[in-house]
Amino acid sequence: MATSYDSNAVNNMEKDGPHGTDHAAKQRKPYDYGGNPLAHINTGDSSRLPAFGGEFQPGLYKPIDHRKFANPAPLGLCGFALTTFVLSLVNLGTRGLAEPNIVIGAAFAYGGLVQLLAGMWEMAVGNTFGATALSSYGGFWIGTAIILTPGGFKIIEELEAVSTVTFYDSFGFYLMGWFIFTFILLLCTLKSTVAFFLLFFTLDLAFLFLGIAYLQPSGGLPQIGCLRAGGAFGMLAAFIAWYNALAGSADKSNSFFIIPVAHFPWSEKGREKREKVDNDQARADQSV
Repeated sequence: MATSYDSNAVNNMEKDGPHGTDHAAKQRKPYDYGGNPLAHINTGDSSRLPAFGGEFQPGLYKPIDHRKFANPAPLGLCGFALTTFVLSLVNLGTRGLAEPNIVIGAAFAYGGLVQLLAGMWEMAVGNTFGATALSSYGGFWIGTAIILTPGGFKIIEELEAVSTVTFYDSFGFYLMGWFIFTFILLLCTLKSTVAFFLLFFTLDLAFLFLGIAYLQPSGGLPQIGCLRAGGAFGMLAAFIAWYNALAGSADKSNSFFIIPVAHFPWSEKGREKREKVDNDQARADQSV
C-alpha cells in the first residue's frame, strides 16, 4: 500500500533522478564568453565587463563596484611608461645621449619597485594577467638596473673582460627572452582593445629590434639602425602605456571627457556593437 511518503519519494525521483540531482540544472551549461583568457570556470560572479586596458584586463572581467582596492593598473602603467620613455630617448640618441646611466634610478624605483608592487596589488584584486605582466616588467626593470649599474655589480665589466662581443651576446639573449615573453602576453590581447593590443605589439617590436642590435653589432657597437628602431618602438609603447593609464584613471568625477577605447570587431564588445550578438540576457541568466 503506497503511503504519502512513497508518493513524495517517487515525485522527487522524477524531478531529481536516482542520485538526487536535478537533471535540468545538470544539463544547464555555463555561458561561453568566447575564450576569455582569464577565466576557466564561469560562476555567478564571473567575467562580465568588456576588456579594458585601463584595468589591464584583456578579457571579460567581473564588476568592480564592490572592490575594496583601488585600480592598481594606472600606477603600474605609469611606472612602465616613464622608465621606457627615458631609456628610449637614450636608444634614439637624443641630443647625443649614448649611455643609459640616467635610467638606473627610475628603473630601480619607479619602473621596478613601484610597478612590481602594482603587480602584487593586481593579484589581490584577482587580475591574473595584470599581476603577471606588471610584476614581470617590474622585475625586468630591476634586473636591467642591476646589469647597468656601473661598478656596483660589475656584470658589464666582467663580461667585457672576456670580450665586448660577450656582453653584447649576453644582453641580446636577455632581450630576446623578453621578446618571447611579451609575445605570449600579446596573444592574450587579441580580443581586447586596440590601445591595449598596440601597447604589447610596439613593446614586442622594441625588444626584438634591441635584441637584434646587440646580437648583430657593427663596428664594435650595437647595430645602430636596429637600436634606433628599438628606441622608436619603445617610445610608442611608453605613450600608449600612458594612454591606457589615463583611460583607467579618468572618469566623470575627475575629467571633462572619457578616454575612448576601440574594441576589435571580433571581440565580445565589438560583436555586440555590430548587433551580431546580444549577451545581456545570457549574462543575466548566468548570474542566477
